[in-house]
Amino acid sequence: MTLADHSLCPLCQSGEVSWFHRDSRRDYWRCEVCRLIHVPDRFHLSASDEKAHYDNHQNNPADAGYRRFLGRLFAPLSRHLAPRSRGLDFGCGPGPALALMFAEQGDRVELYDAYYAPDTSVLAGSYDFVTATEVVEHLRHPGAVLMQLWDLLRCGGVLGVMTSQLADGRDFSSWHYKNDPTHIAFFSRWTFLWLGKRWGVDPVFEGDDVVLFRKP
Repeated sequence: MTLADHSLCPLCQSGEVSWFHRDSRRDYWRCEVCRLIHVPDRFHLSASDEKAHYDNHQNNPADAGYRRFLGRLFAPLSRHLAPRSRGLDFGCGPGPALALMFAEQGDRVELYDAYYAPDTSVLAGSYDFVTATEVVEHLRHPGAVLMQLWDLLRCGGVLGVMTSQLADGRDFSSWHYKNDPTHIAFFSRWTFLWLGKRWGVDPVFEGDDVVLFRKP
């Protein structure tokens, strides 16, 4: 631990953060307000190393197994949408399978990814839904990014987030999800409840790794 690690929570900007865990590679700190666990900046990968790691992912839109995985968000989110909705797949990756799944049912989906689809003009639009699938755990500034995505939603729009959530009582030291070097922000149900309270909405939890927020 160093004095430099005593920083604000990257989600809620609270200064009530404390050291939580250390493994062989890095430290983890937890916010006492929103309960986000985060990795301090000094352990973050460089942009080039981060992209090299993502380039190894196998995200083939034609892969049936990958589609089933994405279906954990696609199916419940689709039930909240009117036909021919307009959406944004934020952090779509090199193989935007989720956007294709929505397009196949008649929705129009824009793509954004800092490395693979970096057209920032789509971040000036307005949308019926926004998806962030296996994205928020990679964010250096999750508070700012999630607020940006929330602001992109039209009234009645839905933000769908998919990320593994740290369950109450789970041993963080043995949790496989923390071992990915690009995972630097870890959410729990409590964290998403805090986020919903901030936005004045009740989050809808779909299983262990999907949460939906409908904008009033």
